[in-house]
Amino acid sequence: MNWTTASDLKQQLSRLWERGELLRAQIQEMPAFPLRLPLKGPGSAEVTGQFEAVRHWIAQLVAMPHLRIEWREVRHAVMGAQRLPQSLWIDSPEAAIAWLGKRREYECFAGLVALTRSRQPSLLAWLARRPLQAVELAGKWPQLLDLVEWMQRHPRPGCHLRQVDVPGVHSKFIETHRAVLAELFELVLPAEAIAGEHGGVGGFAARYGFLDKPVRIRFRVLDARLGLLPGTPLPDVTLDADSFARLAIPVRRVFITENETNFLAFPALPDSLAIFGAGYGWDALARARWLAGCTLHYWGDIDTHGFAILDQLRGRFAHVESFLMDRQTLLAHQALWGEEERPVRHDLPRLDADERALFDELRDNRIRRALRLEQERIGFHWVQAALARLAGDGR
Repeated sequence: MNWTTASDLKQQLSRLWERGELLRAQIQEMPAFPLRLPLKGPGSAEVTGQFEAVRHWIAQLVAMPHLRIEWREVRHAVMGAQRLPQSLWIDSPEAAIAWLGKRREYECFAGLVALTRSRQPSLLAWLARRPLQAVELAGKWPQLLDLVEWMQRHPRPGCHLRQVDVPGVHSKFIETHRAVLAELFELVLPAEAIAGEHGGVGGFAARYGFLDKPVRIRFRVLDARLGLLPGTPLPDVTLDADSFARLAIPVRRVFITENETNFLAFPALPDSLAIFGAGYGWDALARARWLAGCTLHYWGDIDTHGFAILDQLRGRFAHVESFLMDRQTLLAHQALWGEEERPVRHDLPRLDADERALFDELRDNRIRRALRLEQERIGFHWVQAALARLAGDGR
């Protein structure tokens, strides 16, 4: 028998709850109540052949306290006129909530709606869009509203999050709830208070006018003659990006490597320095316009992500050259090959012909599936020989 059961009906309501529709009904008339629930019952042949089972099925439906049944009359050859359920109804959201046992959450959301309607009615749209998340945030909702009101009074505040002076709110609270706050700010702040070029959790501060932690760039001088710091011939220095951009170091070559061990062990080289790379983030480095006058070498892993990072770096510095990211290096270190997780599949338009050919071989698994050679596995003698060739070429 494939007749609708009490469990089936409760699952239908549970799906409405999980989509937020039963809570959303406090703000919007959706779904419309009374709510008709799909019903599949016995056919005429089943009523005749399985009469006791039909009676038991009807008794179960009648026993459900929050369900309203509309009936239809049928004729039974032996038992005479009988009533069968024709349609099933839940008359109100409250009845559905009571059946699901969600009274506490329902009343909690009602309180959030009332508070928001009185303080920030434009945020009712957010409650309607994310009602279940709102219930999870109920204990923090007043502070979130306080922050929204503070931002309305101080658009693009030009201060650090630590300086936001709202009772009961600290910088950790703001950092933890940046994703929610961003959605709320978008609903209440004027367009001129939002820097649209910044997005995501990482761009929260810049998007809404807060001061952000300075991005730091770490580099090593590879030539003791440069005398960057007195008494320290080959210093390992970390500067904020703005200070790095204002440097005037007389170097001809700059090597960017993604691995800290390679960075620390990079051999001394005339007129050169090494930068500890930034993965896929090159905006801070691009502020250093003086790098445009240097020969730039990027040393990443020989895998699809390594070439993707190189491609992105060339979006900032078109003249950057790859270093030890060639087929010869890859094949010379076959015993040290590893496997790359989730290889890059899209095209990389800024690679040169040799780089693109190797990238395609890696992407298409022509040499071996998901092949990668991590940069720190390349023999140090191989690195020294490559640097000697560069120095010999005068590059």
